Amino acid sequence: GTGNRAGAAAVSQTRASLAALAVKFAERQRSPHCLLVKEHQVREGADTAHPPRRTLFVLNVPPYCGPDSLSRLFSRCGRVQSVDICDKPGPGEKKEKLTSKFFDHKTVKGFQVAYVVFRKPAAVQAAKALSQEGPLLISTESHPVKTGISKWIASYEASIVDPKQLKAEVDAYMQDYDKKMAEEEAKAAKEEGVPDEEGWVKVTRKGRKPGLPRTEAANLRVLEKEKQKRARKELLNFYAWQHRETKREHIAQLRKKFEEDKQRIALMRAQRKFRPY
Repeated sequence: GTGNRAGAAAVSQTRASLAALAVKFAERQRSPHCLLVKEHQVREGADTAHPPRRTLFVLNVPPYCGPDSLSRLFSRCGRVQSVDICDKPGPGEKKEKLTSKFFDHKTVKGFQVAYVVFRKPAAVQAAKALSQEGPLLISTESHPVKTGISKWIASYEASIVDPKQLKAEVDAYMQDYDKKMAEEEAKAAKEEGVPDEEGWVKVTRKGRKPGLPRTEAANLRVLEKEKQKRARKELLNFYAWQHRETKREHIAQLRKKFEEDKQRIALMRAQRKFRPY
């Protein structure tokens, strides 16, 4: 009784805190779509990417409404700092901005949720008050949202990779990677053989023999060793076949001798049989 009433009250309070904001894809659309908005509230420090009192939590975001469209829709309420679209609600962490043009791109599918971060807390209340106004337009003449064939053409053009830009990005990434590996190797070499506070010495994976240099002469030597190893293996296989044939012949001779011995023993037993007359 009491628990059910408390749960129902909590659900009704949550529903009451959600405001239904009507939006339309374009002016020609008859039925509006509802975005459910509320102030994002979490424990202090639980969500570092979406600060409280300045973040608007948006539910039921359609796939054609991207971050730019949401930023434009809510910019009338105040200056928008950032828009983060996610598959499902959850605590977010501050992430480094992706600068890659070719990698780490995620395709938006289905309805999602969004976190709109404003510069000032008053913008959150102004955004909730938009539910009293008429439907907002997502696609306008000044800011059209591409659909249909035009969207497919834009997606195809974006999928074409410029070899020079791709090579420049890969080279920059490899330079950063080589620099990072060099720093780690220098740190490992510096700490090698030095005991820690408890007297333990860290053992690294470096072997005693350094790797072969990647030169043409070294490659030829490796190929020659593989060739000699293959020849020795073939020779050993030949000797093994010859050894198996010898053993097979020896076993056949032993069986033949065993049958002859059996016959000889049977004959000797027959000759030693007692004959009184």
